[in-house]
Amino acid sequence: MALSPIATKTPGVYIDEKNAFGNSVVPVATAIPAFVGYTPRAEYEGESYLNTPVKITSFQDFQAFFMYPNPAPPNPPAIQYSPQYYITEQKKKPEKGRSYTFNGSIYTIEPDPATIYYMYNSVRLFFQNGGSTAFIVSVGTYGEPSGNPVEAGSPIINPNVSLKALQAGMAQLLKEMEVTMYVVPEATLLSPAENSTLMQTMLIQNGKMATAVSIFDVIGGRDPDPLLYLDDITAFRNATGNNSLKFGTSYYPFLVTTITANSEISFVNLNGGDASALDKVLNPSSNPNQAAADILAMIEDPKGLTNAQLNQSLVSASKVYGQIMKVVFNRVNTLPPSGAMAGVYALNDNTKGYWFAPANVTPVSTVSTTLPITDDMQATLNVDAISGKSINAIRFFNGNGILVWGARTLDGNSLDWRYINVRRTVTMIEQSIKAATRAFVFSPNDANTWSTVKSTINSFLTSQWTLGALQGATPADAFSVMVGLGSTMTGQDILEGIMKISIKLAVVRPAEFIIIEVEQQMPKS
Repeated sequence: MALSPIATKTPGVYIDEKNAFGNSVVPVATAIPAFVGYTPRAEYEGESYLNTPVKITSFQDFQAFFMYPNPAPPNPPAIQYSPQYYITEQKKKPEKGRSYTFNGSIYTIEPDPATIYYMYNSVRLFFQNGGSTAFIVSVGTYGEPSGNPVEAGSPIINPNVSLKALQAGMAQLLKEMEVTMYVVPEATLLSPAENSTLMQTMLIQNGKMATAVSIFDVIGGRDPDPLLYLDDITAFRNATGNNSLKFGTSYYPFLVTTITANSEISFVNLNGGDASALDKVLNPSSNPNQAAADILAMIEDPKGLTNAQLNQSLVSASKVYGQIMKVVFNRVNTLPPSGAMAGVYALNDNTKGYWFAPANVTPVSTVSTTLPITDDMQATLNVDAISGKSINAIRFFNGNGILVWGARTLDGNSLDWRYINVRRTVTMIEQSIKAATRAFVFSPNDANTWSTVKSTINSFLTSQWTLGALQGATPADAFSVMVGLGSTMTGQDILEGIMKISIKLAVVRPAEFIIIEVEQQMPKS
């Protein structure tokens, strides 16, 4: 670069610094989810953060913005999530759903659907499974309970969860190019029709932005019927539509976790907090339990005892109460897998690389799934000849525990976009190159610029090949970059100010099916 004539009018010594290196492509982040849903609160230092994407880098950040503040010691921590479950006596065993027999009477234990939310525990699962950075979009706080349980065996539809609110929250992400995953834990709490609308909205937005994939949950995965579960799978496939399927992925069934501790659940979560309603169950005339009755009376007048102390006393005094709390504990800890999978993606990217399939790993804080998946069952999930939409199974294997056993997108019939790691690899490369080439906007559309652009991209792709993200014995086998008049552009393109770059990639694909051929040979000695 020549010095300015003005700068050399006065005699002296001048320094002219030269650029020794060209522009470089900086890899964009690959594992930053955006959680959209309902939180205990959305406020920080007196300012509302409803419908505002907030970037957090720890669970402590989430606590500061979206959780109730804890009172000063020695008071117990604030209760962040308090679902309500109703113990209802039945004249006979219900045709659908689960029932329980206590002291010779049949009961159901079902939630008030207006009190069920998944966002808080899903974010906890994300961080437990290796997540580190996320965006949170709170579309509202918890609504009023209905005071009535859902019918046994029926899906949970929370009237406080709004399709319009979730869509508005998704729209806020149109300006967040850093986000690489969309997670809406409470999507399955919508009606099937509204859930379908939301998923298709998410996929359309994914296709428009080309920066993120959506991780979906399946309605019915909370309490699937071992015989009729395929009805839920078919309904899900019909509900996702056919737009931008390469940007969507789904996992099935729900996970039974340990994310909620025993200390977070007590009698305040039963029958709307009315402890007196437990008397008939724990202290029936046919099998009286005076110790349990005395503790229930103390709950009304605790005389300085904490709920935790009274709860533990009730567990010790009544075997039936312990059984009830075990059921409720498992129900509260049954969660959609999307939050855990967002954490699995993050851990996979940070420890192995984004080009590895986020599969054959165990979700942390998970003890079982709501439906044991067999090889034959997974065959129908993994491949569907009609729709082509693949659903990834989460399975239990003896000796290995719970494993994520699938790595496909919804576009299961596509040879290009069948695998989620291929989709995410190409997205990462596209967005990294897009950000780097923005520096060349308005540069002369000539051979010098083309050469610099090609060199910049070649250098970046070579580094990704060196890491293992692209396959091939040499960089030439792994990728090719073309840009220039006569190869990617015409004279008309030059006149219209268009620079076209052609990139071909050999992306690493997972060894989903390992086939070992064995044959016998004649003995040689």
